[in-house]
Amino acid sequence: MLINCDMGESYGTWKIGHDQTIMPFVDMANIACGMHASDPSVMLKTVRYAKQNKVQIGAHPGYPDLQGFGRRYIEMPVEELKAYVIYQLGALNGICQSEGVAISYVKPHGALYNAMMKKDEIYIALLEAIASYDINLPLMIMAVPDHLHYSKLAEQYGVKLIFEAFVDRAYLSNGRLTPRTLPGACHEDLEVICAQAMQLTADNSVTSIEGQEVKIKADTLCIHGDGKLAADIAKTLRAKITEYTESVACK
Repeated sequence: MLINCDMGESYGTWKIGHDQTIMPFVDMANIACGMHASDPSVMLKTVRYAKQNKVQIGAHPGYPDLQGFGRRYIEMPVEELKAYVIYQLGALNGICQSEGVAISYVKPHGALYNAMMKKDEIYIALLEAIASYDINLPLMIMAVPDHLHYSKLAEQYGVKLIFEAFVDRAYLSNGRLTPRTLPGACHEDLEVICAQAMQLTADNSVTSIEGQEVKIKADTLCIHGDGKLAADIAKTLRAKITEYTESVACK
């Protein structure tokens, strides 16, 4: 099980996250591309951190919403959305090229991520944008019970998928995330977070906020880099997943 984390989300003098502390413990860094957060200097520093730690680099495009941290849905024509996504991929890729590395995948951010999982026209727009930019870039989406729907659409555009689950967010019984507006949407207890992570890793399931076990199969677990426990989560999960992997290999 791989660990991914949203990173590079500082902006100018506004600092957010613990990128240098977290980077050694993750496998994949989702780097903001300047629309919902980040700027060229932050992007360059984050790419360098990832390179130093041999961490995969993912483009983390979002809506053009610095004030709202990309968590506000923005209605726009499909062609305009595709242009924004391609623009962000190009921006991060240019910085990656200057450091002799490359983007390995794409993971939308915030409201764009949520919209992708709710509206097929937005999901398809992202598939089209990626396919036109670089057909070899996989798209990271949420691991959900009805994953076949998304897989079939992705196959039509020749785009591979990476399925992720969340360790620091509560789930509903339909396999989707509990909205942040509801109480208990975000886990703030390290023990609860680790228990959810290991359930996802070992059993391919998660227990919903209503107490129901939901089967979902993920390729990677996400940590939100701006969370106050992010560094502790990353370090603890790396140790637990390594221990679990080694124990399975010995059987």
